[in-house]
Amino acid sequence: MELKTEGLHFAAFYDLIFHGEFEEVEMQAEDMVFPFLLRQYLLTAGVQCKAQLPKNKVEIMEDYCIRAEETIFANGERSTRCITWGQRGTDIFARPELYAAFTDLEYRVSQKGIQTFLTLVTDKNGIGHSVDRMHKVNGIKEDMVNFFKLNACTNSAIRRFEDNLRLFALGQPGIKMNTVSKFTKMKKNGGPIGAQNLTKLLDDLINDQARTWMMNRYIAGSVSKLVQYQKDAQGRPISVRADYSFKGFGNGKGWVQVNFENGLPKCIYFHDFPENCKTPSGSIVASYAAGNYAQ
Repeated sequence: MELKTEGLHFAAFYDLIFHGEFEEVEMQAEDMVFPFLLRQYLLTAGVQCKAQLPKNKVEIMEDYCIRAEETIFANGERSTRCITWGQRGTDIFARPELYAAFTDLEYRVSQKGIQTFLTLVTDKNGIGHSVDRMHKVNGIKEDMVNFFKLNACTNSAIRRFEDNLRLFALGQPGIKMNTVSKFTKMKKNGGPIGAQNLTKLLDDLINDQARTWMMNRYIAGSVSKLVQYQKDAQGRPISVRADYSFKGFGNGKGWVQVNFENGLPKCIYFHDFPENCKTPSGSIVASYAAGNYAQ
């Protein structure tokens, strides 16, 4: 059994879930990203793999507004809010046990609604984290376009992946594979030794992030003035910073900083949200760890 994740935004997450190595997963089941990811997976699998669904499949439901209320302000602006919600079928179906885990997770997350709201409004870097969540949402959508292009619905790895998705959603231990995830090995072994093409690495990392940018467009190959601030005892980078160019709003110039842990890219910081750590692409980090950026 092999789950293919090459080129996906959340490659490390999918592979770690597949291997049942939940202790290595950085995403939390009840955060605001995983429930969206699980729902998108259910919808995608329900369309792409409907021939493999069991006879006791269940319909995926969606919320919709039954009655809305419009407010007209003194300045003429209008605001509409829904005051009565309902549920209806999507005509897309799912495996009952996985969908049940999703609805259970959805309920648990809804119970934390006020706590989540207070966390958001008191977050000093709230805007940066909100933008980052939108980037992750776009990344998940793109992943789901490609997930079943990489993995056939009839592949037994899909069933193991779904079994572990269900267990992760329920907060239960995963089913371990006999083999260890390549991302666990990579994290343990650390980054490569010797001279690396860090300019190319940053170019690839920015380009990957830019695939989900909402406004600006990164100019590929524009990384310049790279500075390596620190190195560890093995000569591997700890922090590097460089300039880059983009098209869109602003002056078209920005900077990016990448912090490393055990010789591997850990956090990406951009000039517009300098306190917001963005997670590097697992596929690119794996390629870097394999020595594919050696000079």
